[in-house]
Amino acid sequence: MKNKAVVIAIIASIGLFLAAIAIGVAFYQTKKPQKTVSVVGLVEKDFTSDLIVWEFDYSAKDPDMKVAYTKLKEQNEIVKAYLKKANIPEKEIDFKKITTQPTYNSYYDENGRWRETFTGYEAKQAVRIESHDIEKIEALTRDIAELYDQNIMINNDNPEYYYTKLSDLKLQMLAEASQDAKNRAETITKNAGAKLGDLKSANMGVFQITKPNSSEEDYTWGGAFNTSSKEKRASINMRLTYYVK
Repeated sequence: MKNKAVVIAIIASIGLFLAAIAIGVAFYQTKKPQKTVSVVGLVEKDFTSDLIVWEFDYSAKDPDMKVAYTKLKEQNEIVKAYLKKANIPEKEIDFKKITTQPTYNSYYDENGRWRETFTGYEAKQAVRIESHDIEKIEALTRDIAELYDQNIMINNDNPEYYYTKLSDLKLQMLAEASQDAKNRAETITKNAGAKLGDLKSANMGVFQITKPNSSEEDYTWGGAFNTSSKEKRASINMRLTYYVK
C-alpha cells in the first residue's frame, strides 16, 4: 500500500509539472508579440459637379428710408422679370429678406478729427439661385449687362459648385481604398514568404476635394473642400493593419 501511495504521488507530481509547463507555454504565446503589417490604400476620382449656386445682391439709396425701400422693390420686379426671361424656375430662386441701414459720409475735418455725416439709407436685396442646369446659370452670370442698362448695379459673386451624390461617392471610394490597402498587404506578405492574417485595425484618412491638376490649393489636415471649380478631384486613404501568419 505504501508503494502504491508513492507511485500515485509521483504520477500526481508529474501531472502538475506538465500542467505548469502547458500553462507557461500558453501564457508565453499570449504575451509573445504578434507580427503585423501596416499599409495605406489610396484612391482618387475625378468627377463633375451637378449643382451650381450663384449669389448676388443690389441696393437702392435715398435720404428717405421709405423711398429707398420703394426703389429697391421696383428693382426686384425688374430682376424677377429678367430671371423669368432666362427661364429660371421660381423654386430655384431665393430672394432673401431686405435689409435697410443708415449710410454716412466719413472724413477728417480741418482739425484732423474723424467725422461722419448722415447721408440717408441703403436698402439691400440678396438673391441666391440653386440649379442643376449649370451651363444656363454660368451663362447668366456672364451676361448681366441688361440689368446694368436698367441702372441695377449687381454685386456679382463667382458661382460655387457642389456634388449632390458626395456621400455615395465617399462610400465607394472607402471600399476601393480598403481593397487597395489589402492588395498591398497581400503583396508584401507574399514576397516576404508569409501569409496575411486577420485585420487588426482600420483607420480612415481625410477626405479631400480639390481642383484637378492645380497648384492653387493644398491638402489640409481638416480636409480641403473646393467649391470654385466645376471639375473636381476627390481623394481618400485607408490605413489597415493586418496580423501576419
